[in-house]
Amino acid sequence: MTRNAAAIVMQVELVTAKRSDRQRLENLLELYMHDFSEILGFTPGEDGRFGYAGLDAYFSQSDRLPFMIRADQRLAGFALVGRGSQVSGDPSVFDVAEFFVVRGLRRHGVGQGAAAALFSLFPGTWEVRVVDRNQGGQLFWKRAVTVFTHGNFESGQWRSPRGTNFLVLRFASPPQPRP
Repeated sequence: MTRNAAAIVMQVELVTAKRSDRQRLENLLELYMHDFSEILGFTPGEDGRFGYAGLDAYFSQSDRLPFMIRADQRLAGFALVGRGSQVSGDPSVFDVAEFFVVRGLRRHGVGQGAAAALFSLFPGTWEVRVVDRNQGGQLFWKRAVTVFTHGNFESGQWRSPRGTNFLVLRFASPPQPRP
């Protein structure tokens, strides 16, 4: 039996994470890091956890914003947003630092709905960086950004100081009309 994911409509909500959500976010980050271990070769520490060293900044720095993603009122994932371009250094750019939807809710519109809600929260220039080896992530982000901007975005390549290659999608929110 084939499931038609396009027919499934879920109510997607983006909620600012509070300090009381920190443990919940840590738990989701473990799943996220586990997914990335296949692509980037991460391994857990001796305690059996991957960890995420930068999490404290999202609860203490004004240029870091943590969000929980909910679908039909259930916990579905998270988004971490930073202010400032990792690519150009432009401090006014919004950067999708991390974004995750649990596997059981992928291909149901949850990620695309959460991404659109996120972009709509903060008018201005946005950048989404996707590791070259993350082919699934590239397909998702190209589709999500294309839908949100009606195809009005820039795409390029960037090599991080650590030597990792990224696809970079850059666009304005709200999307600007095509000339």
